[in-house]
Order: sequence, then structure tokens, then C-alpha cells
Amino acid sequence: MIEQRVSLERMEEAATLFGAFDENIRIIERELSVRILIREEELKISGEAEQVLLAVKTVQGLMSLIARGEPLNEQNIRYMISLARAGQEERINDMAKDVVCVTANGKPIKAKTVGQARYVKDIQTHTITLGVGPAGTGKTYLAVAAAVAAFKAREVNRIILTRPAVEAGERLGFLPGDLQSKVDPYLRPLYDALFEMLGSETYEKYVERGNIEVAPLAYMRGRTLDDSFIILDEAQNTSREQMKMFLTRLGFGSKIVITGDITQIDLPKDQTSGLKEAMRVLNGVEDIAIRRLTGADVVRHALVQRIIQAYEEDEQRRNPPKKHPADKPHKGGKTP
Repeated sequence: MIEQRVSLERMEEAATLFGAFDENIRIIERELSVRILIREEELKISGEAEQVLLAVKTVQGLMSLIARGEPLNEQNIRYMISLARAGQEERINDMAKDVVCVTANGKPIKAKTVGQARYVKDIQTHTITLGVGPAGTGKTYLAVAAAVAAFKAREVNRIILTRPAVEAGERLGFLPGDLQSKVDPYLRPLYDALFEMLGSETYEKYVERGNIEVAPLAYMRGRTLDDSFIILDEAQNTSREQMKMFLTRLGFGSKIVITGDITQIDLPKDQTSGLKEAMRVLNGVEDIAIRRLTGADVVRHALVQRIIQAYEEDEQRRNPPKKHPADKPHKGGKTP
């Protein structure tokens, strides 16, 4: 057992670090099996040497976030612990560095993980970006934020959000209203993100002017989209032909972001996902970025991360990696 001390420059920061009823510190104590006490202007961390060192790195990283005005929650506390365990605590400086966009209510939108920060950087520096990862990693939300930021900066004249309505299938005919009304439920996540960024009144104004368009993927055929920020959401449900059609809509002065989760494909089993094919075909093509987000980048409830991890582990058990023929032992059970 050892004890290490961490100095606190300001008690207001200590109050944020501890959280209501010390809930933030309790998370660190449970995860790392250490004891943390505050004495005057310093923290005393005690426990096994390795765990104490991890706790010190975690606390220092969290204090860095607090100094930048970032609120603490269970998600970023657990993420900071994971960075410390991986020996990557210095990457905390890549988190929450730049504001992507400010919502209609004045809330700054920033990347909350290293993976998200790299994803945002890819969007800003490439003409086409593929953001692939599980639910809750901010793929669509950050893409919409980047689109609104580009629109406000007059880098583009239009924002176009599109999505395949594969889930509907034949059921689409039973829904009331015209085609737009029928597909609206599948576009709802995109509406929600835009409402938060712009406010409902501003959103409606831009829609009427034609500056914002939210439409099913089928509406993209035959068009060339210049000076536009185009987002294709749920791209894992596109066919090979749909993906090629969409990518070739790119016009001058435009930017494309394609998001999807290749573990949630709703296509018939005999049909190849356009997103999976694009990841293979476009890998290494200049000015195209492929960013893979993981369970570590999930920014929803902490339980979502555990659910994703459980499914990944189950998939590995059911489909273990195939051994290469060269790995098989020779007859007699001996390897050369």
C-alpha cells in the first residue's frame, strides 16, 4: 500500500472534481480500488502502487478538463480512466480542444473522446469522410454540427441530409400521407440534431429558402450537388449501387460525410452493404478519410458501452478468427 498526494490549486475545481455527494470520486475509487481523501489543498490517494499511479493520472487529466471549463460526468470519467490504463492520458489534450458548433441555446459542441476529435478533424480536412462505429459514438451528431458550422461560416450554401429508408420496405405503403410524410420517421434523428443546432424557427426558415434539405436517398439520383455539405446517415443500409450513385453526386465546393454502423445492417443477407464495400474500395484514396469509432467513443449512458462490449465478445465467441493453414501442426502433432 502506498499514498500519493495531488495538489489542488483552487477549491472550486475540487468541488467539480468530487461532484454532488462525491459521486465522481466514488467512480474512480470503485474502478481503481483506491481511497481518495481531501485534506486542506491536496488529495491523498492510497492503495496498491499501480492503481494509485493510475488514479493520479486520472485525477490530473480530469483537472485539465475542469480547467478548460468542461463538465464532468460518468462517461468522461470512465473514459479518462481507460486512457490512463492504456498509457495514453496525454491524449486528454486532444479532447474538447475546439468548439465544433454552438447550439441555438448557446451550448458548445465539442468532441468528447480522442476518436471523436480525430473524426471531426477528418471532416474538416477531407472532402469525403466515412465515420463508422456503434450507436452512441456521435457520428451523425458531430457531422451535423460540422455541417452547421460550415454553413454559418459560408463555406457552403446548403446542408443536405439523407438516409435510406430500407427499414420501411413494403410497410411504407401502409403509412398515411405522401412519400415525404412516409419517410419522415426515418429522418427524425436528423431533424432532431438540426433543431438543436439552429432552433426550430431558424430551421424552418432555411428549409423554406432551400438552404436545408432533408430527404430520402432516392431523391439524390440524377442530381449534382455543388457548394453543399451532404450527410448520408445509416449508410450501412445502402446497396452497392446506391452508394456509388450517392458518391458521384459530389459537386464543386461540396463536402460529404457518410456515417453508419456495419453491425446493424438491415439489408437482405444476400445483399452487400454499400458502406462495407466503400470502406474497402475507397481505402487509401486521396482526400477520403475513413474513421473507425469504437465502444470507447460511446458518449451515451455507460451501460451502452457495456452492451456493445458484450455483443462484440459474443460475436468473437461465435465467429472465432480462422487459423491460417500454416499454423496447423504437421501429422504427429509436432510443428517444424
